This record gives sequence, C-alpha cells and structure tokens, in this order.
Amino acid sequence: MNVQRVSSFHDAAAKLRFETRAFIDGKYVDAKSGKTFETHNPATGKLLAKVAEGDKADVDLAVAAARRAFESGAWSRRAPRERKKILLKFADLIERNLTELAITETLDCGKPVNDAMNVDLPDTVETLRWHAEAIDKIYDQVAPTASDVVSMIVREPVGVVGAVLPWNFPVFTAMWKIAPALAGGNSMVIKPAEQTPLTALRLAALAAEAGIPDGVFNVVPGFGETAGQAIGRHRDVDCVSFTGSGEIGRYFLRYASESNMKRIVLECGGKSPAIVMGDVADLQPVVDQVAAGILFCQGENCSAGSRLVVHESIKDELLERLKPAFQSWTVGDPLRSDTKIGALIEERHLEKVMSYMEIGTKEGAKVALGGKRLFPESGGWFFEPTIFDNVKNSMRIAREEIFGPVLSVLTFSEPEQAVKIANDTSYGLAASLYTENLNTAHKMARAIRAGTVSINCYSEGDFTVPFGGYKESGFGGKDKSLMAHDQYTETKTIWIQLR
Repeated sequence: MNVQRVSSFHDAAAKLRFETRAFIDGKYVDAKSGKTFETHNPATGKLLAKVAEGDKADVDLAVAAARRAFESGAWSRRAPRERKKILLKFADLIERNLTELAITETLDCGKPVNDAMNVDLPDTVETLRWHAEAIDKIYDQVAPTASDVVSMIVREPVGVVGAVLPWNFPVFTAMWKIAPALAGGNSMVIKPAEQTPLTALRLAALAAEAGIPDGVFNVVPGFGETAGQAIGRHRDVDCVSFTGSGEIGRYFLRYASESNMKRIVLECGGKSPAIVMGDVADLQPVVDQVAAGILFCQGENCSAGSRLVVHESIKDELLERLKPAFQSWTVGDPLRSDTKIGALIEERHLEKVMSYMEIGTKEGAKVALGGKRLFPESGGWFFEPTIFDNVKNSMRIAREEIFGPVLSVLTFSEPEQAVKIANDTSYGLAASLYTENLNTAHKMARAIRAGTVSINCYSEGDFTVPFGGYKESGFGGKDKSLMAHDQYTETKTIWIQLR
C-alpha cells in the first residue's frame, strides 16, 4: 500500500473489517447478554460497527481468566528476558500492522491520519519496546544490615490490573498502561472508551499472536457505568489505571473504597497555561508552538495549552500573529494527508464545545477568531480553531476543560502575576514557558505547580520521563518512564536471619 497517496487511505479504509467481539481468555466472544452498541465515524456521523456490549458478567469472566493466568505463573513467573522477547515481538507485530491500526484509529476517533500514522502508532511501538527492554534492567535491592542478616527488597507483580481508557488517544494511552503492566508480570482487563473500542480489540489478536498467554490480555468493550464500574468494584482486581475526566475518576476512588481498596491510578485532565514573557526576542517560534499546543488532536488533549498567559506588552502583536497561524491549520476529512484538524469525537461533545462560545461571550470575553461549527453537511462533528480575547482567569472558559480547539488569552504585567494565574486552577497537569532568561526559566518552572513544565516549546517529553499531574489532574502513579513500573508492582521485604 502506498500510504503517501491520499486515495490509498480511503481505499484502505473501505476494505477494513473490524473485530467487534470482546477478547476474553485468549479468544473473541460475544457479550454474555448478546447486546451490542454502535460506534460512529466522527467525520461522517455514520455507523462504523456494532460492538459487543460487555457488562458485569463479561468483566467477571475476564477477571477470572486474568486471575487464573496470574496464579498459573505462565506470565507472572516467567523469566524477565522471556517476557521481554514476547513483548518485543508484540511491538514488531504492531509495527507490521501500523497502517491498518492508524486508519482504524482515524475512523474511530476522528483524528488526522497523518497524526495517527506519524505520532500515535510509532510512539505506541516505541513505548512498548522501551518498557520491554526495561524488564531485565530493573533490579531488586539488598538492604544494609548486620552480618548475620540478609534483607532483600523485591518487586512482585501486583496481580490483575484494570485499564480504563480514554477516547482521545485510544491506542497510544492504552500502551502507556499495557507496556509497564505486562512487563511487570501482571494480567490485564482493558476497557476501551465506548466511542473508540476498535484498536484495543485489534491489539488483543496481536498480543496473542506474539505469544502472550491466554487470560493475560483481556479486552471488554462497554460503557463506563456498567463494564467500567464492574472493573472498579471487582474484588479480584488489584489495581485500576484510569485516564479520563475528574468526574469519572472520583467514581473509581469510590468504587475502590467500597470494595477491596484496590490501588487507583488517575490522570484526569488539565487546563494548562502557556506563559509568554515580555523578553521573547522572536515571536514566530512561540506562535507555532502555542498553536500546536492547543490545536493538535483537535484540542482533545489533557495537556493542551488552552490558556495563553502573555505579557501585556506583547499581547496584541502575539494575538495578531496567532490568527493566521490558527487559520493555517486545515480542518477537514481526517483521511486526507493535508488535514491538520479532524473531527471532534461525537455530537454531544461538539455541542459542549459550542456551548462555551455563549458562555465566554456572556462572561465578557471576545471571540477574536473562529467560534463556529464547520461542514455540517458532512454529518461530521467539525469545529474551527477559536481564540477568546479579554479573558479573566475567573471565567469558566479559563477554568473548565473545554477539550476542543479553543484558546483563552489572558495578560499579566509581572512574573509573579503570571505564576499566580498559572497556578490558580484546580488542575496541574502541564505548563509551558517562553523566555530568553535562564534565571526566569528555572525560577518560574519551579514555582508552577504542574507535573510537566516545558521551556520554549510545547512538549510532554517522551516515554523516558514521567507523565502525571498535581491536584485534580490525578495521582497514584505516573504514566511513562521507569516510574510507571512502580504502580504495577508490589514491594516486598524478605528478612533472613542467618544462623
């Protein structure tokens, strides 16, 4: 397949046949209830597939299979180097099927195919390889003790891990959880978002083909209030890793407290600031980075730089430069190679984003660019890049996660004020800072309460650094880096008295 030709993506998409059944104990199965739910193409509104609607009965089967596999030791007690070989083969299979997975991802969540092809899937492969290679390089410890004592501190897999996934980066975020959890020897029950179940179901077949034993990798599609809740409440699930809204994250804390007090790892969004100091010499790189920070993935990104906090002396110039930059981000058919902004995930979400246009203007902000739905005749859920000016940090558009291509512009006069604005939020996932002054960069990066602070760029870093936030952006562990292994392992002390 020549993926460089625009027509190839449409041709390939037309030929795809999706697996729509749950994957439990090494095989695809219908939901016990026989029910299905629909998933739609955000770019057209048309039906993509009818998917097995898993619920508590299916989760019970998946957890039982995961527990049997864990207790058997077929994966949990397998030598680390053997697990590594299998996971590396899994990565190779994903890479071999990269185009199919990327197109499936585009059809399922509406993102541009170029992003799926060149960002999401390559990073998925590399994340899996990196964690696979880490398996036999994470050492246990021996504590300093008296000569007649041997004290070992060892890691053991936590057991059965539930992964409840978001819809904005379905395959990429899945691998943030899958790779370290499987590397540590755990079994998994994965619930993809009901809007985007197809790539997770395809990964299951590739995991089995790679040699991951039956029961270790299970996928139960379904709704949060049924399948998701069943995972959260299940007394034989030892850990749940969740990425999504704060509202749903709170449910998982409740589920854990009302069941077996399982470990909960949360990543629950952000309202990330992009601070531009008045000393910036060249504004064009800042313009490019700010635009990418809010427009990438249609703004449906937890760490999106949705608040531009700019020094009052350069605000007007920066805003005027941002307008053509935003307009250069082409909105359109996600399967076209020149599209940079695809469709929002679903009609309900489009309506939510559109509602903030009225909310913002009623509060006194000004729509400086955009603010409208695009291409309604397509049946898809498109929204144009939008900039709000004259924003105060007390406004809802500056405080609530809109999760769309909408930028709010705020101003400051002193560095301390910029930090105060940045930190005046219930979130703390990410921030970016643009300055020519090294002292300013260091001091403000330390003062900003966020899990990731990027300097003179918009970035979350790569898979070698931890990703997670402060405050209501989440807690309990980190995605990415060696730290991601901590939440999927137990630490045990073995104290031996010598005779």
